[in-house]
Amino acid sequence: MNDVKIVDASGLSCPQPVILTRKAIQEGKFPIRVLVDTGTSRDNVSRMAQSQGCKVTVEAKGDGFVLTLTK
Repeated sequence: MNDVKIVDASGLSCPQPVILTRKAIQEGKFPIRVLVDTGTSRDNVSRMAQSQGCKVTVEAKGDGFVLTLTK
């Protein structure tokens, strides 16, 4: 299996997590795992990823979220 691309956006406020995730999507290496620590970042990244044609699964981890993006 391919290496998983990790985007660690923990502690960053929007729009930073969305920008980092969009850049990772444009690189085209999937799956992408995005780490965020707020519900707002989770929702914004999910919405943007879905608009780019990605399937998004969300998992609560500790005090944050792990979003896994696949094509």
